[in-house]
This record gives sequence, C-alpha cells and structure tokens, in this order.
Amino acid sequence: MRARRDTPLNDLRLAIDCLPLRTREAMLEGIRANDIIVGAYSDRDGGVCPMLAAHRHGGRTSFVSFAHAWDRFSGAKRARRATARELHVLTAQLEDSILSEADLGGAIADHQRIARERKTQEARRVGLGWLSERRADAAAEGALAQVERRRHLVKR
Repeated sequence: MRARRDTPLNDLRLAIDCLPLRTREAMLEGIRANDIIVGAYSDRDGGVCPMLAAHRHGGRTSFVSFAHAWDRFSGAKRARRATARELHVLTAQLEDSILSEADLGGAIADHQRIARERKTQEARRVGLGWLSERRADAAAEGALAQVERRRHLVKR
C-alpha cells in the first residue's frame, strides 16, 4: 500500500520550505520566545501563532498557506495552546529546513583544510621532517656521484 503524500505533516513541511530563509529563522526564534497557539492569530492570554511570532522577530512575511498547514497539522477546531509535541515537530521541521540550505561545499572545504593542517602539525610533532631530508641527501649523493664519474673520465 502506498503512503499518502498529502498528509498534514507533509503539507506543513512544504509550507515551511516555501517560506524565505529569514522568516524560518525568525519563526524559530519566535516560537522559543513566545507562547504559541493553534487555530488563531493571537489570543487574549498573549499566545500567538508561529507566523506572528516570526513577524515579531524580523520575519516580515505574510504566507496564508503556512497558517492553513499549521492548523491542519494540529487539528485545531478552536484557538488553544500548541502542545509540546506540536511545538517539537514545528521546531524540528524548521531546523531541518534551515539546515538543508546550508553551504555544504564550503563546510567540506573547511573540513579538508583543517584536516591538512592537523596532519602537517602531527608530522612536525612526530618528526617526520627526516623524510624530506633523506630525499635531499639522495639527490645530493646522485649529483656527487655524477661529478665523480665526470672527474674520473677526465683523468683518463
């Protein structure tokens, strides 16, 4: 049996992914700093919806699709406080959406640079500089042997 693609959670994730990055970041800040509700824009007790929380934290976006997806996900029939589970899912979805836009190429390049630097430092600490000295000694010995051969040929 195939899984349904139009589940409330999938709709919420799609709505989150459609938000501008700055709005997602502001929403994440907002849901950590405010009492979040479902089923309304705000309530008399100071609770706010995630979009209003984002707006108050600098994410100035109006996106009705998010509000509908949020209320559908929560199954809101009336205005109420969001449950801990609903907030956990929203936070996880926002964090995952934000991280999916991270510059992985830059992170990989940084990791490789740090690894090279660490290997260089370890080689210095362990004293593997003698390897390059042996190569230089071998090259000098080869040049000396060549000079000796030429000198030997001249004497004859």
